[in-house]
Amino acid sequence: MDLGIKGKNALVCAASKGLGKGCALALAREGVNVVITARGKQALEETADEIRKATGAKIVAIAGDITTAEGRAQALAACPNPDILVNNAGGPPPGDFRNWTREDWLKAIDANMLTPIELIKATVDGMIARKFGRVVNITSSAVKAPIAELGLSNGARTGLTGFIAGLARKTAHANVTINNLLPGRFWTDRLKGNTEHNAKQQGKTAEEVKAALEKTIPAGRFGTADEFGAYCAYLCSAQAAYVTGQNLLIDGGAYPGTF
Repeated sequence: MDLGIKGKNALVCAASKGLGKGCALALAREGVNVVITARGKQALEETADEIRKATGAKIVAIAGDITTAEGRAQALAACPNPDILVNNAGGPPPGDFRNWTREDWLKAIDANMLTPIELIKATVDGMIARKFGRVVNITSSAVKAPIAELGLSNGARTGLTGFIAGLARKTAHANVTINNLLPGRFWTDRLKGNTEHNAKQQGKTAEEVKAALEKTIPAGRFGTADEFGAYCAYLCSAQAAYVTGQNLLIDGGAYPGTF
């Protein structure tokens, strides 16, 4: 299916690997010109080359920390008028809230709440003027079902979710949609790190914890970055113009609720 976004310009954050890379690749396959960001220059350049070879799309790599004002300025200089914005940043580390300081909380809020808001602030009026815009915020299934050891992420991402709920209703009239994509368990570096953390806490091996986690998922496995990217690309499509302000789970059926 032609998603109707060929020739559009996209900014995809934290896209050197994992879910961000999956989104960038899926958009490039649709003929979108993509600017990708990440902190690690070498991995980012390798990903850019890989996507170019796979798709023939125009890919620009901008190394920098998107959670800083400088990093955002660099990214926006490379893609000042994106039609598509995919917000993504690494989540804060797991732990016990008794050990977290005020600085820990502020760092989490900066990365997972305020950074997406700042990028939306910098780009949404241009989208409105052009009568097309797609913003996808990669948050977490923890927004629907909090994960105990990820309290910093639970709090910061839920704050972003509340903000988006109001804003998304103010932009839809101009064909600008804003949605949150909530990944469950995907075998990325993030999940690997959490698995190792839990293994140490439980006195088990990481493989034992991984196998136990997969058994809790109705699909019987972890998700893939390609699956996630395809979902993201659809949300950015012309056909998804009537979807906005939603929190969309992609978790293999792990969330047990009706709503």
